[in-house]
Amino acid sequence: MNVITKSKSRRSDGDDPFFLPYQKRWIEDGSRMKLMEKGRQIGLSWASAYAVVRQQASAGAYLDCWVSSRDEIQARLFLEDCKSFAQLLEVAAEDLGLQVIDDGKGTTAYVLRFANGRRIHSLTSSVDAQAGKRGTRVLDEFALHEDSRRLYTVAYPGITWGGQMGIISTHRGTDNFFNELVKEIKHKGNPKGFSLHRVTLVDAIEQGFLRKLQAKLPPGDERKEMSGDEYLQFIRNGCPDEESWQQEYLCQPADDVTAFLAFDLIASCEYPEGENWQTALSGSGKEVYVGVDVGRDHDLTVIWVIEKVSGTAFTRRVLCMEREPFRRQEEALYEILNLSGTRRACIDQSGLGQQFAERAEERFGQYRVEGLVLSGPVKEMLAYPVRAAFEEGTLRIPSDKSIRADLRAIRKETTLSGNIRFTADRGKNGHSDRFWALALALHASKRPAKAGHFESTSVVTRRRASRKRGSSLI
Repeated sequence: MNVITKSKSRRSDGDDPFFLPYQKRWIEDGSRMKLMEKGRQIGLSWASAYAVVRQQASAGAYLDCWVSSRDEIQARLFLEDCKSFAQLLEVAAEDLGLQVIDDGKGTTAYVLRFANGRRIHSLTSSVDAQAGKRGTRVLDEFALHEDSRRLYTVAYPGITWGGQMGIISTHRGTDNFFNELVKEIKHKGNPKGFSLHRVTLVDAIEQGFLRKLQAKLPPGDERKEMSGDEYLQFIRNGCPDEESWQQEYLCQPADDVTAFLAFDLIASCEYPEGENWQTALSGSGKEVYVGVDVGRDHDLTVIWVIEKVSGTAFTRRVLCMEREPFRRQEEALYEILNLSGTRRACIDQSGLGQQFAERAEERFGQYRVEGLVLSGPVKEMLAYPVRAAFEEGTLRIPSDKSIRADLRAIRKETTLSGNIRFTADRGKNGHSDRFWALALALHASKRPAKAGHFESTSVVTRRRASRKRGSSLI
């Protein structure tokens, strides 16, 4: 069965109305092992769904297909694409819905069964779901899986008796197994025998992607009349930083060597896609802690709220305010500080934050509010517990590209005098404000420091001096 070639679907210019050239090459590649490094949202998962339907519905198919997606939502969407292609190809297929395929481990999958008895299993659970299964593998968004090396280790034996393994992913840093495979293919003789495909957003546009996209967009969408260069700039402008643009769309993995937090480390603590993490902040037994990084014109003010449960810090709110009057920023913070479950807040009192921190401490007391001047030593004190929380798995954060970009932007440098310095380039969304707000929230959840211990000039000392002079703090 070839890629869809019904004459009624062909256009006079000879273009395939369904698949772009890079999609067709992927579909028609019958290699036992193939790997695709790709830009975001260019239709490779969709093309893979067609490929497995074509394969599983054929008369000669004798093994099932096992698909690993990054989460349950993607698993369901992949099977929905498979159902659509089954209808388009006019092959009989029955949607069996969500099935338990391993009672002992509670492994589940969305299953599509064809008339020849063969099935597509779109897996929703752990790496172990691939164990002991024979047949074709599709490992979608491979680098985003929690343990891609183990996923490969468990899935690879499944094609011993036949079938194909297709690995598809956008890059996620240099320190992961997907990037190891790519480097092995390109620079180390390709010992595993992969067929390598690489498609950036630029490649996709050159091969007709934008035309396909524009045909699907609703009237009035600003992208409908864009040229290729205009669309590329539009997407680039929307990225949180240059690193994200290079990695997400141009297949250039971000450097994990100089970053303080590796991509895999960050991903290991992200909430699963679709999970409701913004639960109520008030209630019996709640222990809520707050970190505030203060900005105004060039940077964001970020209020990061965590709830401590059995030693794990669960993010419950991340409030980002840009160019907001300080009055509104204070109102947002005070609403949280007024909750009965809020135990403590730590506020960046550097520069613009000095008055912000003083007013909060004046209102809520020194125990509940602590201001810190983010000097070099203080940043070092704050940064390492953040990495420790990621490494120990005692932190949960939202899966958000702007948060990820802020966490990734932090760099640890050693000065000529041997001191440690933490830096971050100022990007479109601030100066790693989310990182420092998170660091301050984690610090707030620890035992309060003595007043003046971290500040070059303590809030308490200044207040007492002010009162002796008979003045008031505003």
